[in-house]
Parts: sequence; structure tokens; C-alpha cells
Amino acid sequence: MKVHFTKMHGLGNDYIYVNVTERELPNPSALSVAWSDRHKGIGSDGLVLIGRSEVADFSMRIFNADGSEALMCGNASRCIGKYLHDKHITDKTEIRLETLSGIKIIRLNLDANGNVDTVTVDMGEGAPMGVIGLGGQEHLLVGERVESCGHIFNGTAISMGNPHLVLLVTNAELAPVAEVGADLEYSPMFPNRTNVEFAEVIDRQHIRMRVWERGSGITQACGTGACATAVAAAMAGLTDPDNCNIQMDGGSLHISWNPDTRRVLMTGTATTVFEGEIEID
Repeated sequence: MKVHFTKMHGLGNDYIYVNVTERELPNPSALSVAWSDRHKGIGSDGLVLIGRSEVADFSMRIFNADGSEALMCGNASRCIGKYLHDKHITDKTEIRLETLSGIKIIRLNLDANGNVDTVTVDMGEGAPMGVIGLGGQEHLLVGERVESCGHIFNGTAISMGNPHLVLLVTNAELAPVAEVGADLEYSPMFPNRTNVEFAEVIDRQHIRMRVWERGSGITQACGTGACATAVAAAMAGLTDPDNCNIQMDGGSLHISWNPDTRRVLMTGTATTVFEGEIEID
């Protein structure tokens, strides 16, 4: 069985995209592990399946490089919008995408030649989330002391349909992303594990952020992580909620958050790297 795939990235957050609207892909979890291997496979942060939906225009399933299934990915959502447009699968410039964290609205911003320039995604609500404290009691973690591997941070837990822990740091370049990220991903505070963001506020409209993604480790960018970071910083009064640029290792995303509705809009690029075929049993 030969499977056609497209390698795409959103600011360096790269995934393997497969259209399964006509034919299902068997055991995508195991395939994600094998294909994501950067030495023996295609190389990626995971596998994304684009399928049919009974409640939206299309559906998205995401499998991390370790085989675990993710709830949502902002970078992958933008890439799916470009994928559907470039392959003439739809002529819509506003696409409803079903994800495990709800239906997301994708808006394609086209240039004068009708090509996808940037993609804006309505990411839904961004809000504080509960964590498990001492004694098993759940509480909101907002601007609290978080300790890990001998380091102390100011941390805020944010839900973007998936869990995030945003840590404020004075220098993102020197932040212990691998050490602390790996530790906090499996913290008892987060029964389903968490993504961890290390955020340095530059000014009211700019944040330098690095990320440890749940199930993938250090990645070049994380769309939901950028949204969570912008929400956490705005809640702390450090940035303008409607105009924040998150600079990650792979590039920048523009985030707008409405404190009243809690809705988050994310705008950024999507890039096709190459296409290919791979054979599976």
C-alpha cells in the first residue's frame, strides 16, 4: 500500500499531512512514530490526517512523534487551510475544521494572485485552567510560584483546548527548556501531561517564546502555545491583548485576544516543503 503525503511546516513546526477523505490510514499512531523519525523516516513533529466531517467542512487528527494523539494544533490548522486551497479540494476561504477540541474557523488571506499569504485561525477560548494541587484539590494556577529542577518560575496554566503551562523568564535564550520542559510535562499537576512555554516579555507587543511540546519535545513553534502565552501575558497586564507578536525559534505569530469573550485569533504563515509516497504493509 502506497501512501501519498505532503510535508508542511508552520514556522518550523513540521508535520506529515495525509488526505484520508477517501481511504483511512491504518494504525496512524504507530505510523507517526516511524515516519517522524528524522534519521530512519520522513522526519517530523508528527502526523496529521485530513478527513471528512459530519459537523464541519473537514476534520483533523494529530498524532505526535511519540504516537500520542493531540487535541489541537494551531500550526497544523493553518497548514491544512493552505493544503486544501492549493490542492483545489475546496474553493472556500473560510473553512470549518473539526478537531478534538471543537470546531475551529480557518480564514485564508490571499494575495493579489490568489495564493495563500497568511492564515488566520479562530482558536476558540483561551482561559485559565485548573491544575491538581496538594491533597488532590483542583485550582486555577495564575501567576503562581512553580518549581522544577532547582529553578523557580512565575507560572500560569492556560487551556487552549489543550493544556499549557506558561512560565515567565528573563531570558528565553538561556531558559532550561529541555530539562524543565521534560520534567513539568509529567508533573502531577497535569494528569494528562502539558505543553510548557518559556516566555520573555520584550515590550507590550512582543514576546520571545520557546516551547516544549507534549509528546514531541522542543519544537520550532507551537500555535496553541503562542496563544496561551499571549493570554497569560495579557492577563498579567504585561502586553496588549489585541496586538501581541510571539517570536519563536521558527518565526513569529500575531495573536489577538478578547478578554470579554476570551476568543483568540492567530495569524501566521504556512509552508509546503515537499511531497512524496511511502509504502506500508
